[in-house]
Amino acid sequence: MKTACPLDCYDSCEIEVIDGKLTGAVAHPVTNGYLCPILNSYDKFPRFQKALYNQKEVALDKATEILFEKLKEFEGKKSLYYRGSGNLGKMQGVTTKFFNPYGSTFTKGTLCEGAGEVGVIQGRESVINMPISEIKKSEVVVVWGRNVSDTNSHIYNIIKDKTLIVIDPVKTKIAQKAKLFLQLKPRTDIYLAILLCRFAIMDEMEDENFIKNHTEDFRWFLDFIDSFRLNYLAKQHDIDLLEIDKFLEIIKGKKVSFLIGVGVQKYEIGHFVLRAIESFVAMLGLFDKEGSGVHYLGDSGFGFKNHFTVRGQEPKPSVNFGKYDLVFIQGANPMVSNPQTEIIKDGIKKAKFVIYFGLYENETSKMADLVIPACSFLEKEDIKISYGHEYLSLMPKINEPKFGISEYDLTEFLIGKFGYEKLKSEKEYIREIVESNSYGEDGVLKAKTYQNYKTQKDTFDNFIFIDEFEDEALSGEGYYLLTSKSKKSLNSQFEIDNCLYIKPDENFQEGQKVLAKSDYGSYEFELKFDERLRKDCILIYAGASGGNYLTPNRVSEEGDSAVFQDVKIELI
Repeated sequence: MKTACPLDCYDSCEIEVIDGKLTGAVAHPVTNGYLCPILNSYDKFPRFQKALYNQKEVALDKATEILFEKLKEFEGKKSLYYRGSGNLGKMQGVTTKFFNPYGSTFTKGTLCEGAGEVGVIQGRESVINMPISEIKKSEVVVVWGRNVSDTNSHIYNIIKDKTLIVIDPVKTKIAQKAKLFLQLKPRTDIYLAILLCRFAIMDEMEDENFIKNHTEDFRWFLDFIDSFRLNYLAKQHDIDLLEIDKFLEIIKGKKVSFLIGVGVQKYEIGHFVLRAIESFVAMLGLFDKEGSGVHYLGDSGFGFKNHFTVRGQEPKPSVNFGKYDLVFIQGANPMVSNPQTEIIKDGIKKAKFVIYFGLYENETSKMADLVIPACSFLEKEDIKISYGHEYLSLMPKINEPKFGISEYDLTEFLIGKFGYEKLKSEKEYIREIVESNSYGEDGVLKAKTYQNYKTQKDTFDNFIFIDEFEDEALSGEGYYLLTSKSKKSLNSQFEIDNCLYIKPDENFQEGQKVLAKSDYGSYEFELKFDERLRKDCILIYAGASGGNYLTPNRVSEEGDSAVFQDVKIELI
């Protein structure tokens, strides 16, 4: 029986369940018969098997009754609904069908891609990726701030034998295969993009036909990039100007795809970064060429009916849990995943009643007053639409749950208790989502957005170039913080690496304990060496239990996105 991985990942693996074992669907255009390391060990991580009330086991029906009584006790307007990305199946949002009429406050923004998403939208109206089928046609692939070998392993196999240019502060596995590797300083991607534009203009590489017919503000864009002196731009990121020439020489006249990661935009100015990179792509006319374009983190809901969207008021990265009497946390671990852990901890302590609804014990569940175990993706009906490729997958119920309750069943229970409008059936919601924007092709479901796709230009009318940019460089001494994803974990789930990594340094010993300090907090880590890093960087993997004691409790200028890397770190 077929299903799909629900996790927060580009690949969205298609799965065949054979005799209870998860295997990769051989016929799927992306999965191609194999699963990532996380899915291969998915069943090795213990789940909640009992509900907990004040950290003592209670029956599941008792826990749901306690939830009902607490929801009656508190005013809806003094409650917070906080949902994470532990499961990206569309039916996970059904809980909004209760908490919206109840009157809860919803969050807005993201801990991930929001700033960059706004930058893309400002340039070309919507975040629609070039499809996997087009990346396969590319002659050159520019991997910019994205560790595809660890976080996008299926696309890694598609591109690993192509001509590669890699831009990253870390010499990743894919960087080691690159024809050109630019190990730039963090937070300087925008200056590199502007410098590439300047050199491309000098080399007369602009696509005049595309610029004339499909773009706006090009003259202002030229004035904007000309306002930066070449020496100033080069100094920002430590890249030799000869390597800029080599970059342009490699891509000239080629089919070029840009795979851009979220690391480039984990800053207050993140929207400007994507806008500048895409302006370079537009200037070369690559949006209108076969096998060319940009693959960022696509809008998986584009064109699909969404029954569960509710407008949020509280920015997720800087949420103040302490403002609310009742807090409902679903599929999230804000005690680790949100910036400024001390503030999050203090807020959760101040809230009068906290409910955690999820699969695994974590730092947040340990602070909750009530823990309700959820069903796994194999135990409920759902559908997964990928943000990394053009395919969607049905996720039928395969196993009967031995413990836990699905999001749909919990919502149906609460709606019945409060007398709110009844739900449609799960299958009806899923059918409406599928029919709203998909079609069958070669035995798989595909988004209609790509039905007549020829080039990425088909997904927008005119591109609008960047023509302004304001920034204040990070002040003070210290290391730049990198918060990359780990190969064996996903956010704060699965096998977590809690170490701090630096390039080998005679002032430190591997394995020693170091105190990392920023303007926002401090935490002690075990130190490890990593030859792949720049000397001015430290790496703490996303999901490490201490990493967010160091990060700022701010949001990006646009997109209400977390700015994890807008910080300098001192080691003691």
